[in-house]
Amino acid sequence: MRTQLCGEVNESLADQIVAVCGWVNRARDFGGLIFIGLRDHAGVLQVVVEPDNAEMFAVAEKLRNEYCVRITGKVRMRPKSQWNTDMATGKVELLADTVELLNASAPLPLLMTDEDGEEVRLKYRYLDLRRERLQKNLRLRARLNSAIRASLESQGFVDTETPILTRATPEGARDYLVPSRVHPGSFFALPQSPQIFKQLLMMSGLDRYYQIARCFRDEDLRADRQPEFTQLDLEMSFVEEADVQGVAEGMIRDVFARVLDVELPDPFPRMSWDEAMARYGSDKPDLRIDMELVTICEQVRHVEFKVFSGPANDPASRVAALRVPGGAQLSRKQIDEYTEYVGRYGAKGLAWMKVNDAAAGLEGVQSPVAKFLDEQAVSGVLSATEAADGDIVFFGAGSRQIVNTFLGALRLKVARDLELVGEGWKPLWVVDFPMFEYDEEDQRYYALHHPFTAPAVADAGALKADPVGALSRAYDMVLNGAEIGGGSIRIHNPELQQAVFDVLGIEEQEAKARFGFLLEALRYGCPPHGGIAFGIDRIAALMAGEDSIREVIAFPKTTTAGCLLTGAPAAVEGDQLDELRLKLKPVG
Repeated sequence: MRTQLCGEVNESLADQIVAVCGWVNRARDFGGLIFIGLRDHAGVLQVVVEPDNAEMFAVAEKLRNEYCVRITGKVRMRPKSQWNTDMATGKVELLADTVELLNASAPLPLLMTDEDGEEVRLKYRYLDLRRERLQKNLRLRARLNSAIRASLESQGFVDTETPILTRATPEGARDYLVPSRVHPGSFFALPQSPQIFKQLLMMSGLDRYYQIARCFRDEDLRADRQPEFTQLDLEMSFVEEADVQGVAEGMIRDVFARVLDVELPDPFPRMSWDEAMARYGSDKPDLRIDMELVTICEQVRHVEFKVFSGPANDPASRVAALRVPGGAQLSRKQIDEYTEYVGRYGAKGLAWMKVNDAAAGLEGVQSPVAKFLDEQAVSGVLSATEAADGDIVFFGAGSRQIVNTFLGALRLKVARDLELVGEGWKPLWVVDFPMFEYDEEDQRYYALHHPFTAPAVADAGALKADPVGALSRAYDMVLNGAEIGGGSIRIHNPELQQAVFDVLGIEEQEAKARFGFLLEALRYGCPPHGGIAFGIDRIAALMAGEDSIREVIAFPKTTTAGCLLTGAPAAVEGDQLDELRLKLKPVG
């Protein structure tokens, strides 16, 4: 039906006859001439219909936005004064010979611009996807997947599918359950990741596995989460941390070069989890932001202000400061808004200090807490934070975790508000994670990553004796403040695996019932192995410059895990429930 894509018609085709198909982006009738912007996925082409072509002029007069048409004609150069250098087709136009209406469009339920609300965009996603922004995003994502496959397969990785219908395993979120008709009362679970299967593939001798896998988690959503998502999974046998990291890092460098023509650093910097939390309040720090948290316990330990001196003298607590360059410009109203913001992260308040004259010490600062501090404390804080005239210093005091969390969040928000986020790409490996985290409310340990991550100690007794101090052999890859990948060396010893279960409170009987097949496999010469998983949705969003992964997913769900386009999830007929021997309880 067509000889060229709309966006590929340029001056090289001048004076040639072409056929193009697409949608009417805009139609303008100037009385004597009709101009049509014809759009397909490659771009927009200006079409001119002249009145001496009376039959086609009559057809063109009836065209409206999003009518689907086929047009043939001669490509001609525009007058130089009318060139549009912002368009690949901006030097030419198509003089229409025939205009064929393939399909009319009903009045549009949305504007098909960024001004449309997300609800209407998702309900009419097939229209929203016609837009240039979304077309570019999906095609970029396709190039990303292609580059990943090419990179890994060149290194001997084997693309292997794993089951979608499996059994529930502990992955940190609720499973989506699928009732079995053949086995009444029993359920499949949709996989939160192929974790166990990729480990079994290593036990099978596959050696190097990868898969671009669909995963499912029944959890509350936000901009960077979906109930169904896509991840790159890879696993390797006979490896240590450096082997997996080397392959993963090389692949990411290769992919960015292929897809974006961007050269990432070689090698990526590395940072321990402890250092990341101390300096940035986050285990996924955005290194484009040139601001760090500074511990000031020594500087305020002696003051009578108990809000500072109390935590400063408590080994389990922290007093930290965050210097914001040029932040003295912030109004009291803006500071109050930041105070409210950090309250969501557990902060009971937000102390601050504006620096008017750093050389003057206490006399040169403006702060509600200055009256509680002495010259030694203020001068010490200014020196430790390297504060200069025109800066503001925010303070956090209290439990180490809460201080890190709210100052880390504040660092990101202030940087974005004051346009202090640098350009470019800043990758990072975060390593040496704690093996477990302790929940005071539940009075039990949880695996920081997952229960199959190997601890840094190989002795089961040593692990059980000091679970708090145990480090894991896990590693995360961070890019511009987003965790794009995470992995670990896995446990390949059955005794050590049972020791981890013991710390987590998973009894031997329960462990055998839930994943006895894995424990059994560990007994038959399981090789040392490890791997990593990357979030394809997140990487695609970063590459596309999008804040939300929904913008790089063809048909995403809403934040309530619903599909506005299809109406899913939906009720089913009673006979289907009867077949599955299920009965619904009344809601409420």
